[in-house]
Amino acid sequence: MRIKQEYKVRNIAGENVVIMQGHHGADLTRIISLNDSAHLLWETLSGKDFSVEDAAEVLVQNYEVEAATAAGDAQKWIDKLAECQLLE
Repeated sequence: MRIKQEYKVRNIAGENVVIMQGHHGADLTRIISLNDSAHLLWETLSGKDFSVEDAAEVLVQNYEVEAATAAGDAQKWIDKLAECQLLE
């Protein structure tokens, strides 16, 4: 899987949010806010094909977290991206 390239993260008023490039009159109720770990995953994996295991490895390398917990959290992150139609 891969994050769709037309989506970019921007820092607005201290929050990392996902926006679609090149669209005017955006529906602001559809902006997605990323917490620190979600932002790390986005920045690390954006532009690459990745798996749940790849995302979990990023979490293990950057946080004091067990591999099983990281895998569950990575799957939740991926599920949310899929729900928001941000994945190819």
